[in-house]
Parts: sequence; C-alpha cells; structure tokens
Amino acid sequence: MIKNSVLKGVLLVGLGATSYGMLATFVKIAYGEGFTTPEVTIAQFVYGITGMLLINLFQKVKKGSDVVKASKKNISQLMLAGTSLGLTSIFYYLAVKYIPVSIAIVLLMQTVWMGVLFEMILEKKRPSNQKIIAVIIVLFGTALATNLIQSKVDLDWRGIVLGFLAATSFTTTMFTANRVATHVSSAQRSLYMLLGGAVIVAGFAIATQTGAFNFEIFLKWGLILALFGTIIPPLLLNAGFPLTGIGLGSIVSALELPVSVLMAYFLLSEKVTLIQWIGIILIILAIVIMNVNFKKKA
Repeated sequence: MIKNSVLKGVLLVGLGATSYGMLATFVKIAYGEGFTTPEVTIAQFVYGITGMLLINLFQKVKKGSDVVKASKKNISQLMLAGTSLGLTSIFYYLAVKYIPVSIAIVLLMQTVWMGVLFEMILEKKRPSNQKIIAVIIVLFGTALATNLIQSKVDLDWRGIVLGFLAATSFTTTMFTANRVATHVSSAQRSLYMLLGGAVIVAGFAIATQTGAFNFEIFLKWGLILALFGTIIPPLLLNAGFPLTGIGLGSIVSALELPVSVLMAYFLLSEKVTLIQWIGIILIILAIVIMNVNFKKKA
C-alpha cells in the first residue's frame, strides 16, 4: 500500500515537473507569432486565476464547511508571497527572448544553490558538506550546460541577467510558499499567490506594452500557458510531494530540466551539444546528492 502511494506521488510530481518543462517552449513559439511578454503573462495569469477560482468553488461545494478558510492575514501574506511568482514569470519569459530555452532553464535551475544560500542566511547555519558538494557540481554543470567552458560563447548578457533574476525570484517563491499559511488548502494558496503575482504582471504590462494589446493571445496561447504554468503544476506538485517526501519529490521534479531541453530541441530546433547534456546530467546528479540521505542504512 505504501509503495503504491509513493508511486502515485512520483507520477504526480513527474507530471507536474514535465508541465513546467514545456512552458518556455510554448512562450517562445508565441513570441514567434508576434505576441509580446505582457500579452503572454497577462493571458496566463487571467486564465490561471479563473481556473483556480473554479477549482476552489468545486472544493467548497464538495467539502462544504470542512474547507479551512484563509484569514485576511493569510490572504495578504500569500498575495505578498505571490509577487515573486509574478516576477519569476516576467524575468523568465523575458530571458527566453534573448537566449535559447535550453540555456534559460539551466539558469532557472540555479535555484539549487540559491536555495542553500537562502537557507544559510535565514537559519544562520553552515550548509552540510553534502549540500556544498552538490552546489559545486551544479556550478560546474552550469558552466558545461551553458557552453561557458568552450571558447565560442555568444549569449546575450540581458538573457543571462534575466535568467539569474528569474532563479532568484523563483527561489523566493519556493521558500515563502513552504512557510506561509500551510494549513490552508493548496488550491486556495495557489489562488491568492496568483492574485499577488497578477498585480505585478499587470503593472509590468501597463509600463511596457507598446501599441494595442493583442487579445488574440487568449484564443491561441493563453489557455495552454495557464494549464502548463499556473494550474496543472501547482496542483500536481502539492498533491504529490506529501506522498513522495521532499527528498524524492525534489529528485523527480528535476525532470523539468531535460523535458524543457528536449522540447526546445524538437519544437524549436535548438542545438544542444554533448557537453551541454553532460552539464544537464551533472545538475540533476547534484539535486539527487542534495536530497539523498547517505547516512541512512537499512
């Protein structure tokens, strides 16, 4: 019975991570059709919030008074935490305008060492040797995966900076999401975090959109981006992690990296060299090292 529940958790987390991995490729295709970053982000958040409202309504009808309601304080905390979610979307989607998707996802995965750094600062304790080794492997893997070691590097610096900013805001999102109003249902938490993110996205759209807003984005890509970016992944990951545990769940969620690279390879015809694949494998290996308890013996 336990094995079945763990397997179910692995499948849920795997599917959630796979959905996230597909996202950047769809954004890049939308750019190719002439849509802008404000149009892409607005459409994603509008559909995402609508979907989460419907899911919350369904849960309320099904469970009635058993649903734990978020307090005003919880709502304000979750919306504040959600601002980093909005920033992640903006930075990540801007990054893929300037650099290949296969590079952007590698930069986003810098959350591995950024998470260790955040933990060290907030909890004021030295990371374990295991985590330090994992961080070193991530940095070396990143150098390979971005072709930094080879002499011919032609990456737009704007994409690199935006990629690191996306990783920083995503790390913030992960830390706050695991610490704020954890007693509230995942659907409610996702909804209020999306609302907080929507405020940032709306401000960004107003400030940067030039020309008329192309509402065709809602018909072509809005629903797809919302499903794979703001609806399916949070629900599946929140349902799967309790079954797998943080360690195994984090390892399985690393599927996002190869899926994103493969999507870019097949749909966008992005070139991915052997050295880059070695770097990607090293990053996944670092995630495994960080989440496996080597001291635990049967």
